[in-house]
Amino acid sequence: MQAIKPLSIYVSILLALLLQLLPWSGWGLLLRPDFILLTLIYWMLRAPQHCSIGTAWLVGIVVDLINGGLIGQNALAYTLTAFFAANYQRRLVLFNVGEQAGYVLALLLLAQVILFVVKLFGGGEAPGWTYFLASFTGIIFWQIVSFSRLGNDIHLHPH
Repeated sequence: MQAIKPLSIYVSILLALLLQLLPWSGWGLLLRPDFILLTLIYWMLRAPQHCSIGTAWLVGIVVDLINGGLIGQNALAYTLTAFFAANYQRRLVLFNVGEQAGYVLALLLLAQVILFVVKLFGGGEAPGWTYFLASFTGIIFWQIVSFSRLGNDIHLHPH
């Protein structure tokens, strides 16, 4: 296993940000997973020494500034999600693929619930049940990475 260079982490976060900023519309927008949060979780499991809760907060602030919404909402959601990911990181890498997917789904849903509550307190309207579809499509992307050669190289699941 090769050492991970911090530059590869930052480039992948930048690519996730670009994916997030594509002009999604209609069902694509509803089904679009949070590529940035998925990337942060991935690197927190793979390289916790380079991607930490502070990284999640900083990336969240950048996302808030780019989106033009309430400043701090994504930072709060990413930071709390990163806290739970970091807290269970050592155990999570020992889980099988299904258990990992369940935990990552819980992390994605946690972030969406935090954003949902912040938006409600900020005067927004309740979006409805389709708001949570993105977490489930996020798990599909997570599974693709887990079953790919990349997932095997980084030991996201035990052999």
